[in-house]
Amino acid sequence: MTARHQTSPVSFRINVHRLPQKGMPVAIEADAAARAALAEAHDLLSVERFHAELMVRQWKNSGVRITGTLRADITQSCVVTLDPLPAGIEENLGATLVPEGSRLARNDIEGGEFVLDAEGPDLPETFSGDTIDVGALVEEFFSLAIDPYPRKPGSAVEASADSEPAVEETGPLFEGLRKLGQKS
Repeated sequence: MTARHQTSPVSFRINVHRLPQKGMPVAIEADAAARAALAEAHDLLSVERFHAELMVRQWKNSGVRITGTLRADITQSCVVTLDPLPAGIEENLGATLVPEGSRLARNDIEGGEFVLDAEGPDLPETFSGDTIDVGALVEEFFSLAIDPYPRKPGSAVEASADSEPAVEETGPLFEGLRKLGQKS
């Protein structure tokens, strides 16, 4: 899990040594203050709903596997018109965490080659201490699910009619490049 300097507005810490054998269900529902903090942190106009249903289980003795679903309703600014633009987020979550220094966090190099399967599971992330913040992890998935360039349907940026035509560069360097372009 990435290190955070600030506590997540939806922070929910779990002691990894006290997980039940069958796993621990976790529900995170952001209240009005947490939704306002999420909106500010992620440059949104508002977060109307933020709800996550998770299952936290032990994984390979000392690790933790987190699965679940995040649902959120947000309002962003259209990048073209700046009008409010509502959007829904529904993300399936899945993450595996292991203690720092665990051999399970390394991708062993076989025969001098680093093997990476783009379609395979991600390498486990590491955590330190005996607690993890599943709320902060959910916020990371939330951040990645937000459209970085929301655009209202039908909106487009129009080219200015006043724009000047491209200026032809002159000089010996540009002349040499033009000659090369004419030869091919």
